[in-house]
Order: sequence, then C-alpha cells, then structure tokens
Amino acid sequence: ADNASASHYVLGKKKLKLIDVNLEGCKMVLKKNDEITSEGQGSACLGNPLNAALWLAKTMIIRNNPLKKGDVLLTGALGPMTNIEQGDTIEASIEGFDTIKVKFI
Repeated sequence: ADNASASHYVLGKKKLKLIDVNLEGCKMVLKKNDEITSEGQGSACLGNPLNAALWLAKTMIIRNNPLKKGDVLLTGALGPMTNIEQGDTIEASIEGFDTIKVKFI
C-alpha cells in the first residue's frame, strides 16, 4: 500500500454498505480506447480488499497515526496496470459499482 502508481482517483456519490458488495469476488474490467487492457477481481488485492484495509489500519495504529473518519483508502489494484497517454479514453467497470469513463486531454 504505497500509492506509487496512482496520481488521481474518483469517488462516487452513492454510499454502499459492505454487506451489499462482494468485494472479494467482484470482477473488474478496464478499457483503454474501447479495448480491454486489464481484467481482475477483488481477490487480487491480498485475497480481499478488506485485508488491505485491515493491514493499513493496524500499521497506522502502530505508527501512532490511526485512520480517521473521512480518510480515503485506496486498497490496491484489482488487475494489471495500464499506461495512459494524452487523448486516451479510459472506462472502468467493477461489479457492484457504477462504471466510470474519462478522456485524458
């Protein structure tokens, strides 16, 4: 959990309950210019994204800097990374969540 490959992220407006989403089994598809460039699922993130969140919470307590209400957690990639260049259109779909699409100008 070093955030070495992320420079931006998108937060949705809809709040979901953990019980309503299968984080371990959710499928992810990433398209670059309408071609699939990455696929994966929640289990690619330490078996379950909640495992990454738990590790981070415990680590931050040990470092005397516990997580706080409102903190954003990026628990890890669900599939291989995709290089993005100016002009690319990226679409990301994860089961249980809204699909996002963005054009890099």
